[in-house]
Amino acid sequence: MTLILTETEKETPTIPRKAKTSKKSKTSSKAISKKLLDLAMTSLDDDKAQDVVVINLAGKTNFADYMVIASGTSQRHVATMAVHLREKFKTTGVKEIPLEGTEQNDWVLIDGGDIIVHLFRPEIREFYELEKMWGVEMPQPGEVAS
Repeated sequence: MTLILTETEKETPTIPRKAKTSKKSKTSSKAISKKLLDLAMTSLDDDKAQDVVVINLAGKTNFADYMVIASGTSQRHVATMAVHLREKFKTTGVKEIPLEGTEQNDWVLIDGGDIIVHLFRPEIREFYELEKMWGVEMPQPGEVAS
């Protein structure tokens, strides 16, 4: 059975939109994103993360400004880095910081709002190649990809 609607019967769905923000709040948001990125990089450096890559997502997506991808040497190392990073993000006033993947600790995702952090064991990272998914040439560790 095929249902055909006439022009008057068609409904146009309303898509909710965010209210436009002022330049001041956009600048403030960028400053917060940069602060979170710096905090993440410091935490990962302190925890001896390997092959850390930062992908700048500003203008490419609306869910985050930066994506950080790093490797740990073992499941325990990945878990420890995730917990430390979560605690450091909490010091900035972010109340909820979800962690995904803590059952296995092969791939843990930390959602810091404006910054998303993926922590992998090296074999899992090599398998998924997230850097390639974002259409980014494989940057050198410590280099910001655009």
